[in-house]
Formats: sequence, C-alpha cells, structure tokens
Amino acid sequence: MPPATETREHGFDAQLLMMMRALWASPERNQFLLLAFALCVVVGATAFGQIKLNAWNHPFYDALARKDLSGFLQQLWVFAMIASGLLILNVAQIWLNQITKLKLRARLTRELIDLWLGPRRAFRLANAGEIGVNPDQRIHEDARHLVELTTDLGIGLLQSTLLLASFIGVLWILSDGIGFNLFGHHVAVPGYMVWSALIYAGAASWMSWRVGNPLIQLNAERYGREAELRFALVRVNERNDAIAFYGGEEDEKQRLHNELQPVLDIMRRLVTGVTRLTWITAGYGWFAIVAPIVVAAPGFFSGDLTLGGLMMVVGAFNQVQQALRWFVDNFSAIADWQATLMRVATFRQALVDIDRLGNSAGRIEIAPSTEEKLQFDDLRVASPETCTRLSERHVTIKPGERILIIARPGAGRSNFFSAIAGLWPWGSGRISLPVGHAMMFLSNRPYLPPGTLRAAIAYPSPAKNFEEGAFAAALQRMGLARLLPDLDHSHRWERELGSDEQQSLQFARLLLHKPRWVLINEALDALDEDTRAIVIDLFSSELAGTAVLNIGRPDTQKGFFSRVLHLIEDPHGETLASHLSPGVAATPACDAGANANVID
Repeated sequence: MPPATETREHGFDAQLLMMMRALWASPERNQFLLLAFALCVVVGATAFGQIKLNAWNHPFYDALARKDLSGFLQQLWVFAMIASGLLILNVAQIWLNQITKLKLRARLTRELIDLWLGPRRAFRLANAGEIGVNPDQRIHEDARHLVELTTDLGIGLLQSTLLLASFIGVLWILSDGIGFNLFGHHVAVPGYMVWSALIYAGAASWMSWRVGNPLIQLNAERYGREAELRFALVRVNERNDAIAFYGGEEDEKQRLHNELQPVLDIMRRLVTGVTRLTWITAGYGWFAIVAPIVVAAPGFFSGDLTLGGLMMVVGAFNQVQQALRWFVDNFSAIADWQATLMRVATFRQALVDIDRLGNSAGRIEIAPSTEEKLQFDDLRVASPETCTRLSERHVTIKPGERILIIARPGAGRSNFFSAIAGLWPWGSGRISLPVGHAMMFLSNRPYLPPGTLRAAIAYPSPAKNFEEGAFAAALQRMGLARLLPDLDHSHRWERELGSDEQQSLQFARLLLHKPRWVLINEALDALDEDTRAIVIDLFSSELAGTAVLNIGRPDTQKGFFSRVLHLIEDPHGETLASHLSPGVAATPACDAGANANVID
C-alpha cells in the first residue's frame, strides 16, 4: 500500500482525478449533471445580459453628451428592463449555488463516513500513523470547506470563461475605432484593446502565481495544526473532572499553549504571504480603474470615439480583464482549495487503501466450526515489534468453561483480544469460531452510544428486540436500580455515569443478549469486589452455559476459572515491523481493548 501520510507523491492531478471519478460514480450523478446544466444556462444568460448592458452604454452616454432628455429617459427604461432580468438571474444563480453546496456536502460527507466506518477500517486507520489522526476534522470541517470552495470557484471560473468568450469578440470589433497618430501617420493595431487586456491580466496573473504559490503548502500545514489544537481542547474538556481533582490546570494550560504556538506561527507566515499577494491583487485592482481609459484614450482624443463609444470600449475592456483577472483575484482561495483537496483526497485514499495495511504479512485464518466449541490452533499474533502466542499450541474451549488468560503488560493482550474479534488479522495459525452462536467482547473501556439508556443497554441490537421487563431486570440484577427512571432519557451516558457503573452496564447488556461466548479484556479487574461477586454469580446462574475467556491479572477471583493459559512472547515469530508501509507509524497502544489503539 502507498504510504498513509500526507505526501504529494501521487500528484495533485491524480488526487483531483480520483475525487472526480468518485463523484461521477455516485448515485446522485444525474442530480449533479442537472444542477451543472442549470448553472451553465443561468450563467450564460447572465453573460448575454452583460453584453446587452455594455451595448446600452453607447446610446446612454451619447444621449448625455447631446443633452437629449427624451433619449436619456428612453435609455433609463431600457436599463430597467436589462437590470430586472439580471436581478432574476442573479437570484437564481445564488439559489443554484447554495443547493449545489448542499448536495455536494451531503454526498462527500456520507461517502467519507461510509468508508471510515467500513468493517474494521476506523480501527486500523487509528494505527496507520499521521493520516489516522483527527479523522473528525477531515470528515466535518475539511469536507465542508472543500465543497464551499469548489462550488464558489467553479461557478466563478465558468462565469469568467463565458464573459471572456462573449466580450473578447466585442472588444476586438470595438478596437477598430482606436488608432494612433505617429509621425503624421495613422496606425491601427488589429484587436488593440484585446491584446492590451491580455498583456495586462497575464502580467498580473504571473506575478500572483509567483508570490502566492507558497500559500498552498502553508494552508495545508495550517489545517493540520488547527486539527491538533482542536483535539487537545476536546481532550481537556472531556477530562476536566480528573484535571480538577489533580489540580492539573496549570499543566494542561501549558500543553494547550504548546499546541497553540504552532498554529500562531503558521498564521504569522500566512499573514506575510497574504500581505505580499495583496500588493499584487490590490494594486492591480486600483490601476484597473483607469487602465482601460488610458489604453483607449488615443482613440477618444483623435476623434475616432465618441463619449458613448469610449464608455462602451471601457465596459468591454473591464469585462475582458475582469474575466482574465479571475485567477489574480482568487489565487489565495485557489491555494486554500488545493490544500483542502489534498487533505480530503489523501484521507479518502487512505481509507480505500487501509485494508492493505501490512498486506505482505501473514494472516490469521478465521474459520467457522460446525461443532459448538472455540478452538485455537498454533495461534500467533504479530505486532509491530513482537509476536505473541498462547502457552499451549492447541486450545479447545467448550460452552460453560471459564478460562483465565494471563499476560504481562505490553505482551500483546489487546492484539490477542482483537485478533479473536477479527479486527487484528496479522499473524499465523487458526481460530475456529462456532457458527450460529452469539459472541460478545467486553473491553476495559465500555462503549455507551449516545441516546436513551435503553438503547445503550441493548446495543448493538435495537431495543425493540427485547421485552420491556428485561431492561429493568438487568439493571436491578447489576445493582443499578436507581437508573430505572432514566431508561428512556437521552444523555451522554459516558459523562453521566461513573466508570464502575459503565462497567456494570456492560454486564447488564450480557443479561439481555445472553451470548454463548464472552471474551473479556480486563473488564473484571476494573470492578469493585461487590460488583465482581454479582458478575461471578451471573455466570453461575443466568449465564451458566456461557463460556468465558478473561484476559486479566493472576489474582482475578481464584476458584472461578477452570483453566489458566499464558500469553507469551515468541522470539522466533513474525513481526509487522518489516511489512508496514514506509509512512505507516506503529502507534504505541494503551492496551485498552477494541475501543482504543491496540498495538502494544
């Protein structure tokens, strides 16, 4: 797989083409084509109205020069008609602009979410290095920003292109009335005003590109730094209680200042870059006020142009140079757009490629078993730096058995836990899973989805799958009767409940689902003695036929487990270090199970 980092090795053109292909393959393709056609029609009609408005300058200013009141009033009526049509077209263009943004954002965001939450992808992406940091920023803010910039710049480019195509011919014809008197000879340059506009806008575009090109990389770097600052702020907000208990405000304040400083540094560099670019764009804009008059002045002073003719030439020149200066006026936005596209496209490509992470490494075979048993045959689990295996080569676990797996810290507990769940495929050997029997995994970091408490207990199944009384019975059994009035209240339960209550809810969830196989990663160790006694009693009564595999400490409730296995390092086993792609970092894990990074 290509390196899962933000590099330009594939090139901007390849990234743009990849995004366009994804859009073309989307189910909403016909809607986008219809919107694009409607925008072309509206922008084309607007360009036609601009031509009419420019032609109106000639009779209007000539009427002023002649002091012709009747002609003046007539031209005002013509102006009202043209302006009314352009107003309707402008409103239609704004509406189409906003609808296009809405449709594009819906398509892009949904696709990124679907890719991110594909089977095991989010889990693996979290261990894929820099590209897996802050995916929320890419999916939310970067996708929104990319859609808005793409729509605005795309419509602006279309409008400028049509205006250029419309007015360059008009300006060429009007240039016939402009000539120079040099040394007693009258000199007329074909398309004089057109060449003047092209040279004027071309020089400004070239200078804008030379001065503003560094802004592309600066914007890309800024978005990465902003994402890191945002993540740090969210982390402090989520753990403000622990920080307050330890009196760690000053320490956290310093960390946030350290995260803020790179953002401020990159913004200072952006300020310098944008200021330099403004010298070009603003200077170009100010001189554009008099430039067409200066260029057309010879024709006016020689008598070849009337005042109305001069204003018509000036209007056409302004339209041509305004279309040509689109690049100048929008270079900063283009740089921003390119940087944002790179972030979103790189993230999307990583999601597509993440399934090939460590593609050359050996894979653990997970096979269905026709017998009601869980079996490990010569199982080895590869981590970036180590390889671990069970102390016994062949292990068979039958329903109702209780197995304790002991491993020292850092010996691959979480990877082993994730391998049985099918999340961590690297290693060798075979895992035989019983077909048609429910299996549940309990981490030492419980997951409670947002919503009602009833839905959180039933997760991942719908609450309607269980009888009404089952929820109350499960809560009461786990000593959580106080939560009964809150069953249908929606909260962020991971903030409302303490860690011990969250662990108890995991086991209440077991009472609803009644799985035949339960794998526990240190969740029993996290319980207090009274709650642990309740859980042990559960497996002796309501869940007596459920097999239990618990990865935990050696002192975990002696007498409850019928067998003890050891997870040990295999010095001769294969590791992932030689198989990871060059840009994929081996992120140290917190050994926290399936809800956290699992490389330990």
